[in-house]
Amino acid sequence: MPMALIRSGAADGPRVIALHGWLDNALSFAPMLPYLDGLEMACLDFPGHGNSPPRADAARYHFDDYVFDVLAAADALGWQRFHLLGHSLGGAVASVLAAACPERVESLGVIEGLGPLSAPPDRTAEGWRKAVHASHDRPRRVHAERDSAIEARTRNSDLPRAAAELLAERGLAQVEGGWQWRHDLRLTWPSTQRYTEPQVLDLLGHIECPVTCVLAAPRSRVVPGGLIERRAAAVPGLGLHEVAGGHHVHMQAPAVVAGHIEDHVNAANA
Repeated sequence: MPMALIRSGAADGPRVIALHGWLDNALSFAPMLPYLDGLEMACLDFPGHGNSPPRADAARYHFDDYVFDVLAAADALGWQRFHLLGHSLGGAVASVLAAACPERVESLGVIEGLGPLSAPPDRTAEGWRKAVHASHDRPRRVHAERDSAIEARTRNSDLPRAAAELLAERGLAQVEGGWQWRHDLRLTWPSTQRYTEPQVLDLLGHIECPVTCVLAAPRSRVVPGGLIERRAAAVPGLGLHEVAGGHHVHMQAPAVVAGHIEDHVNAANA
């Protein structure tokens, strides 16, 4: 699967693959890039996001497939070893990749995400029923004005307007009658399956590279209280940082978050 990317920074610096959150795109990391110019950054658009093409018509967006997407991108870049940086969904994907391929991942930095979503095993049938009933095509909303499309992206979230405007540069398309977000609508279909929390903890416990985690302060609603702390305790030597902001704290306080990430990458690369 070909994926679009943004490359930035020093060609001879430590190599970092950056993975954005759900329904975001590679521009999620744009505010941080001026503060990471000593690193060679490859910021990907996941399939169906930003400028990357959607998956085939018959496919779904299974979480596990993102891990293989990132490995394919690393192979296409010719990067045998690399550092990983992920926000939210990207942090979950990066966490699993680091556990699955310790020989390729030099360090892991996650922002507002550590490990994939989980669910109790006795909710498996419930999850399947929800997925079957909700997985169907529907009309894509067209906003008459660009501003209204951006406002819709911020509604019922803590995504700042300025961050939404930046994501819109790569995520909005002008169509007949107005503007629409171009992400694949199948991305909004419920998942057919989740890991159990013991499975997530087993994955996290098998990460061998240095790990740092940046969380918003006060804690965002996307990261339930206590969950990340329990998961962080499963990762040997994990560094935990709190930065004032919301779920997209890396777009709100890019210099501070970038400082934590660059220090972490450089320490792992020393």
